[in-house]
Amino acid sequence: MLPDPTVPLPASLMALLACFQPLFTAPSFRTFTALAAGFLAQAGRRTVCGMLTGAGLSQAWRHDRAHRFFSHARWSSHDLGLALARLIVALLVPEGEPVRVAVDDTLFKRTGPPTGQPGPALRPRHPARASSSSRPGPSNPARPAP
Repeated sequence: MLPDPTVPLPASLMALLACFQPLFTAPSFRTFTALAAGFLAQAGRRTVCGMLTGAGLSQAWRHDRAHRFFSHARWSSHDLGLALARLIVALLVPEGEPVRVAVDDTLFKRTGPPTGQPGPALRPRHPARASSSSRPGPSNPARPAP
C-alpha cells in the first residue's frame, strides 16, 4: 500500500514502515510515511518543513499538516520508540544473542543536588544557624518573642 499517490516509496522502505502502521490511524500513517521518507531524503536540516521538501511535498501539502501530525495526531512517541527498538533488534541482533543497551541521560534536565553531594535532609546544619526549636516566636511558647 502506498501512503499517498504523491509519495511513491520503494517496497523495501514500505516493508520497514509497515511495522509502525498499527500505531497510527490511516491518515496519520500516510503523513508518517511521507515525513519518514522526507527525513531520509533530506540532506540539510531535518526540520518539519525540510522533511516535506525532502519528500517532494512542500508544494503539494500545507506545512501545517505536518506540524499538526506532531502536535495533535493520536500516536505515542513511547510506543513508536519501542516498536523501532524491536525492529532494530529483529534486524540486527542474531537470534539468541544478548542485547546490550547504553543509556545516555544528557538530554534530560537534572533536578536536585549535584551527584555526589547529599540532599538537604542529609547535609549537616550550619553551626552558626540556630535550629527552629531554639528560636523565639509564636511557634515556640517556651521562648517568648522579644
